[in-house]
This record gives sequence, structure tokens and C-alpha cells, in this order.
Amino acid sequence: MLPLVFHFRADCHASVIVQRNYVKCWGISLSLRKTKKYKVFNCNVKVEDEACELVNGVELSIGDGVDSIDAYLCNAVKNNNGTGILLLSDIFGFEDSFTRDFAYRVACNGYNVLVPDMFRGNPWRKDESKALFEQWIGSVDKQQVVRDIFTSTKWMANEFVAAGISKKFGVIGFCFGGGVLIDILAQDKGSEFGVGISFYGTRIDLSVTSKIEVPLLLIAGDSDPLCPVNVLKEVENNVNGCKMAIFEGRGHGFAHRPQSLEDDKDAEEAFLMMRNWLHDGLISEN
Repeated sequence: MLPLVFHFRADCHASVIVQRNYVKCWGISLSLRKTKKYKVFNCNVKVEDEACELVNGVELSIGDGVDSIDAYLCNAVKNNNGTGILLLSDIFGFEDSFTRDFAYRVACNGYNVLVPDMFRGNPWRKDESKALFEQWIGSVDKQQVVRDIFTSTKWMANEFVAAGISKKFGVIGFCFGGGVLIDILAQDKGSEFGVGISFYGTRIDLSVTSKIEVPLLLIAGDSDPLCPVNVLKEVENNVNGCKMAIFEGRGHGFAHRPQSLEDDKDAEEAFLMMRNWLHDGLISEN
């Protein structure tokens, strides 16, 4: 069977009608959305409004010596489904409020979410001149990033698998993290990770995609010059069990950094897709 491709318009009929509640979690204003109606995949996961009040967040130091990196862990206290998720940030790093907000939302659905510092304290700063970006990204040692991610994965295995909490992990990546996610899954070959979700991944290495052996969901907008749809189509063709969701009219970062009501609507659709992908690949399988 050929992989499915989902195309959504900004005014798409596969709409989600939501009722929002705002709460304060660890100093972050988090928007919880209780779904009233949806037509995106099949949703079998129930989310309770008060769930975020029962999410613990803790700063960690993972590894030893030169291999030591910082990370942030969100644990679902209520309705914990016993599954670990690795969340790879965009260029703004693991301390960025949008990234942590998203990690909380995932944890609110019952997961244990680890967000590693892929940039070792030197993420891209929002106040930096764009003229310096290529110089900065060139200074990022991608191989070191990959090693740090596997250090984080080993920590999750020691803490979660050894305790009988999680058999397989999920991995989610935004932008830079969404591109690195491809390398991680290609090297892992299904050893630790059971599913992956790449949100508008950048600088994707197409040469490694055929080595990915787990279900992969690609989410992006068709107005995103940093994540061309034709590149994602090549990934889809190279990976068995890959599905692609393209949102018409959406640009880079819409799913975790919505800038308008239209973005916000599609961000909710994308979150539901991701949530169901995790549930079907990690929870249902166990």
C-alpha cells in the first residue's frame, strides 16, 4: 500500500472545534485544548483538563565529564502511560518557552518527555543579527549533537527501560531538531525508538533516509522555504511506513510557534496527528 499524503487548507473541512483553558505550570502559561469534534486520524486518547497541573518538571545533568549535557524532563504524574519521549528543539534551544510549552502539552497526554540541550548552552539568540546565522550554524558540531542525543537516549534507557517503564521511545523534532531526527532514526534502526515525528525538518540528509526502520510522520507547511515539500516527498519515498501531512498556507514553525488564529487552528490539527501517531506506534503496540 502506498503511503498516504494529507493536504490541509487553512480553511480545511477537517476542522477541530476546541474549548481553551489557560493554566500556569512551572511559570509557563500553557494553553490546554479540550477537543469537542475532530476528523483527523482516529483519536483514542483522552486528555483531562486538569492533567497539566500534575506534570512535574526538573532540570537534569546527563552523562559524565565532557559527555555531560543539560536536559529538562517533564513527567506526567496523573495518567502516566509509562512511555518516554525525546523532544529535539529548534535552533532556540531547550530552554525556549515555546519548546517547553510543547513538552508540557505532550506530558499532559501521559508521557515522560526529555528535552536535551543540543547546543550545549549556545543556541541561536533571537536578538542576533540574521547575517551571523550561517556562521553560527556552521559552528554547531552536528556529530557532537548526534552523540549528545544518543547520550540522552542511553540515559532514558537506563532510567525508563531498566525500571520497566518504557520498551520503546518516541522522538519528536522541530526544524533543526526535525532534521537531526532523521539521522538519529537512521543510526538507531529501531533499536530504541519505535516512532518519529519530524516537524518541518531543516537540512535533511536524504542519503540516510533509506536506513530508517520505524514509522515516520512528516509535518510541514507548503509555504516553508526552509523545508521544501519536494524534499519531504523524497523522504517519504525512501522510508517504509512514512506519512506526510502538508498544511496549505502555513510557514515555518506554525505547529509550535503559531503566529495567528489560522496558525493556531492548524497547530492543533498537527498536535492531534502527532498525539495519535505516538499512541498508535507506542501505546497500542504495547
